[in-house]
Parts: sequence; structure tokens; C-alpha cells
Amino acid sequence: MPEQIEKRLTHLEAEVARLKHKVETDLSSKPWWEKIAGTFADNSAYDEAMQLGREYRESFRPNSTHPSNE
Repeated sequence: MPEQIEKRLTHLEAEVARLKHKVETDLSSKPWWEKIAGTFADNSAYDEAMQLGREYRESFRPNSTHPSNE
């Protein structure tokens, strides 16, 4: 039984070390928003989704009969 506990502890210590290294590496890299910047450039599906979302939000505004062309 003590051998199993020692083996498990060794495994957990290695996993903690791996996770700490990953966190430290991720903290030194670019922020997530900089990593994804430009992902949807020139993507017509994204543009359409943004337009539909805008129209949906504007439908809740009082006296909004025509969506704006922002």
C-alpha cells in the first residue's frame, strides 16, 4: 500500500510541475485577445452574424423600425 501511495504522489507532483510550467508559459505569452485578433477578417459569415446580432439588439429599442447601417 505505501508503494502505491508513493507512486501516486510522484505522479501528482509531476502533474503539478507540468501545470505550473504551462501557467507560467501562458502568462508570458500574448493575451488571448491578441492571439485571436484578425481571426474573422474577410469572413462573410462573421459579418452576417454581426449584422443579424445588431438587428436583433436594435429590435428591442423603442421606435426602432429600421436597423441602422453602422
